[in-house]
Amino acid sequence: MALSKAQLKNRIISEMQSQGATATGEHSWVTRMAEAIANAVVDEVQANAQVPVTGGSSAGQYKVQ
Repeated sequence: MALSKAQLKNRIISEMQSQGATATGEHSWVTRMAEAIANAVVDEVQANAQVPVTGGSSAGQYKVQ
């Protein structure tokens, strides 16, 4: 399964709301902050994470997509 910035953003918003944050209103930064965090996390994982497969015909290191 590929990583999804939109799904991670929504999960972050949901978690922030469960902690009492408000995602609506002209002064709310919840949505923008969640998008920035999600973008940074997904970009970092896709750029640097590798998954080792230790056996079988697919053995090797593979990048996370």
